[in-house]
Order: sequence, then structure tokens, then C-alpha cells
Amino acid sequence: MSTQTQRDVDRWFASYSSDHRNDTNQWIHVFAVPAILWSVIALLWCIPVFGTWLQSGIWAALAMFASWMFYYRMSRPLGLGMLAIFITLSWLTRWLYAQLGVAGLLQAAIGVFVVAWIAQFVGHKIEGRKPSFLTDITYLLIGPAWVLAKLYRRLGWKY
Repeated sequence: MSTQTQRDVDRWFASYSSDHRNDTNQWIHVFAVPAILWSVIALLWCIPVFGTWLQSGIWAALAMFASWMFYYRMSRPLGLGMLAIFITLSWLTRWLYAQLGVAGLLQAAIGVFVVAWIAQFVGHKIEGRKPSFLTDITYLLIGPAWVLAKLYRRLGWKY
């Protein structure tokens, strides 16, 4: 496919993949990227909501909706997959919030966030390349879609 006919999603993934060639680093990303995604959702869930109209989790919901619009415009199949992931992570986060309270959820989210980012940087040390988001912050959104696209390819699905 020539660069002029290549889709934006394919250009993003080709560039992201060039920083993730090492098998160990790729496997680390397969686990760490979803963990970071959940931890960010959980951290946003913990931001206080004032007033009676909004419920906890609204900031996470707004961020997920904005991210989902990015994914859906990039690729409908990936957008739908990310929607399913966001719904699942929202249910998990809501359940954890009910079980642990805001303080417990916050502690869990911070712990997962720190451990997952350490794993990411270890993976990039093994790779010998810096993380993609250091060149363009958009790659923080590309990572979860890249992991999902790996699953789609493994299942024989088009994205």
C-alpha cells in the first residue's frame, strides 16, 4: 500500500511498531498498556464530583468518550472494540469503587500505574528505543489500539 493510499491507522501503527520490534517488549506492552489504560480510568474515577447531578466516574466517562471518538474515526472496528473495552473497564472500576471506596481504588490505580510504567520502561530498555509517546503524545492513545489490533490480527479480524 503506498503512503498516499495508506490509512491513518496504518501509518500510526507502522510508526508505533518501529519502536516495538523486540518480542519481549511487545509482550510487556500487551499486558502493561491495558493495565495503564485501566489505571488512568480508575484515577479519573477518583476525582471528586461536586453537586448532585453528576456521579463519581463522570471524568473517566468523559475521557473515555473523547478517546472513543478518536478510535472510531481512526477505524470503526477498532472503535467498536475499544468501546467494548471501555465498558468492561468501567464496570470493573465501578465494582472496585464500590468494594474499596475511593481511597482503596486510588491506591490500587496508583500501584498498577507505577508498576505498569516501570514494566514499559524496562521493555524499552530491552528494545533499545525510547517510548513512542516521547516523540508525539498521541502515541499514548495509539498504544491501546495497537494492542487491540494485535488481537484482531491474531483472530483474523480486519481493523
